[in-house]
Amino acid sequence: MAKSRPHIILSAAVSIDGKIATYSGESNLSSKMDLIRLHRLRRDVDAILVGKNTINVDDPLLTVRHVKGKNPIRIILDSSGTISRNSKIVKTANKISTILVVTERATRITSKLDKKRVEIIRCGRNKINLKKLLNILQKRGISKILLEGGGITNWYFLKEKLVDEIILTVTPYILGGKDAISLVQGDGFGKISKSPSFKLKKIKRMKNEIILYYAS
Repeated sequence: MAKSRPHIILSAAVSIDGKIATYSGESNLSSKMDLIRLHRLRRDVDAILVGKNTINVDDPLLTVRHVKGKNPIRIILDSSGTISRNSKIVKTANKISTILVVTERATRITSKLDKKRVEIIRCGRNKINLKKLLNILQKRGISKILLEGGGITNWYFLKEKLVDEIILTVTPYILGGKDAISLVQGDGFGKISKSPSFKLKKIKRMKNEIILYYAS
């Protein structure tokens, strides 16, 4: 039986202590070699998905740059529809296919986004319904998504058991700090037995970094 949703790959670079960013939001942990590997992965998926906080903090392009290849569709989860019109994502939406996913309560969406050619998908009343969204995306021919979310976005996907693979680059840094962003944040699981379990499929050493490949 075919899956009714796309294949989800959670990808991140983490410090030795499991952080994806410092308390001030700095997140450039990967080496140049690891960035090349990441951009090869980006060109092989149909879409990249992040949350609005990633856009607010990093203002990324989410494109393929370090290797040759086609840019994937960019999907941003923004339940209230308050993404900055000055973000790189919005400014380049006329050149790179971009989808903004909001809820029914998002009242601040304006025609300015239409002019920038940002497509709006409303999915869920008070919070984004991830399973419904993925079903919509699957019907559009999006079969593989790279999840490059922050800790909160990662949590919701893992909580709903929607992650099929995890690719983690462990970088040689210790960030510390209770306010530094962890790979997975949110409420967390109260019992280990309730959490999703993944199988380690491969380990790759790349100079001073280790890449861990897990599958569900």
